[in-house]
Amino acid sequence: MPRAYDARAGERSVFDALLEARDRYGAKKPILEDQNRTPLSYTDLIRGSFALGRKIAGITHKGEKVGILLPSSAGAVVTFFGLHAFGRIPTMLNFTAGLRNLRSACKLAGVKTVLTAHAFIEQGKLHDLVDALEAGGATIVYLEDLRAKIGLADKLFAATAAMFPHQFRARLHFDEPGVVLFTSGSFGAPRGVVLSHRNLVANVHQIEAHIALDPAWVMFNPLPTFHCFGLTGGVLLPILTGMKAFQYPSPLHIKQIPALIRESGASILLATDTFVNQYARSADPGDLSGLRFIVCGAEKVREETHNLIAERFGDVPVLEGYGATEASPVVAVNKPTDNRRGTVGGMLPGMETRIETVEGIAGGGRLFLRGPNVMAGYLNDKGGVDPLPGGWHDTGDVVTIEGDDRWVTIKGRVKRFAKIGGEMVSLTAAEDLAVAVWPEGRHAVIAMPDKKKGERLVLFTDRSDASVEPLLAHAQTLGAPELSVPRKIVRIAEVPVLGTGKTDYVAIQRMAETEPRAA
Repeated sequence: MPRAYDARAGERSVFDALLEARDRYGAKKPILEDQNRTPLSYTDLIRGSFALGRKIAGITHKGEKVGILLPSSAGAVVTFFGLHAFGRIPTMLNFTAGLRNLRSACKLAGVKTVLTAHAFIEQGKLHDLVDALEAGGATIVYLEDLRAKIGLADKLFAATAAMFPHQFRARLHFDEPGVVLFTSGSFGAPRGVVLSHRNLVANVHQIEAHIALDPAWVMFNPLPTFHCFGLTGGVLLPILTGMKAFQYPSPLHIKQIPALIRESGASILLATDTFVNQYARSADPGDLSGLRFIVCGAEKVREETHNLIAERFGDVPVLEGYGATEASPVVAVNKPTDNRRGTVGGMLPGMETRIETVEGIAGGGRLFLRGPNVMAGYLNDKGGVDPLPGGWHDTGDVVTIEGDDRWVTIKGRVKRFAKIGGEMVSLTAAEDLAVAVWPEGRHAVIAMPDKKKGERLVLFTDRSDASVEPLLAHAQTLGAPELSVPRKIVRIAEVPVLGTGKTDYVAIQRMAETEPRAA
């Protein structure tokens, strides 16, 4: 059974929540591992956080926003908690966002120090990012160099602090900033999101009050920690609930990940639909069969993915969920015992919702959220935070919420509707047509101005044989309006995606403005 929901569970700092988890599940319990296969216990993690955090504290000041430019790894997790131990604010930097967005993020957050690793920069060939950050005024600090400076005094301090952590850790209020993250930028420039300690800890508690979790399980996380799903779902949720968090540096290693899922004894996999589909196709029989369930976010789960997992690996439910960086991020998710395909599951406990009618869109409305996991606000260019009016976050998503269990279905984003001949047409529904006709392809639909009808739909697809006729035929079988069928098709080698796995609609819009060849 899930744990009972406690509305005050988030009223503690992230580091104090770590200490409580240690006391609940045992100091020697292995809780963190990565591809180096050297498990860390709660004691190891806390001691390492004090040792590394002390060195970082020597070059930063309390309350400073310190950049983390690292892949998912044990080192990134120790760095995150090390900053918390000394009252610094981790600012997670998206190394896939491009030079301009990365520099803009550091400027917006006032980041003066960026923590990274020589090995990561070398392997990822990210020297241009380092040069750009340094040109923008940031000091780059390498973890290998900091660790080399950890001497006997530091080790003695860390050992003592790990024995008496409440006396040594920074005292932080749960409403103080716990992390700064940046939105995906799939529809525009990324925005800086300030999540408090309460936001993060409350979201973990909401999830464990929604789905029954077992401390004996292992969470396999290949998602980046600069993405809130990877941070909360892949790091904080397992560690604060007694599960081992297995970190993997890139979701793109399609051939390596399935075997490691089996070798690590993983119980839960976090990913996106695109990655899960690819893992399933490259996996050997049995690689994913040991999973209790898979949780997908960031994009819609295709029916093909559900069926592929079931056919190849048996009873491994693929749970689609819904979230937003601004909500820490989980808002709703299906359950292993109640998995309703085509929905994003039940609303988490403690969340208030408000639905506002959107002119021209029938069925559903614009979703507003309020709750303990909803952010403090967005960073502004003056170094402060713009609070949410009345605590309500406008998701920009059009949804329906049904039943006493508040089950949610996403209809699309307000921005993802086009007005064609006076009718509102869902771009998401248009994409769904393409997915149904060519399930193995990747597709994106955008709206472009049209002199006669106001707007028109343009389908970008990696299917070289895509044409309008099959789309029309499928729409007719469903009884879908012909307005939802894109009449212009642009065939490209690869549909651009962000580092989070989401479709990069900004890049696609730029491509459309160059007027590529249409079908």
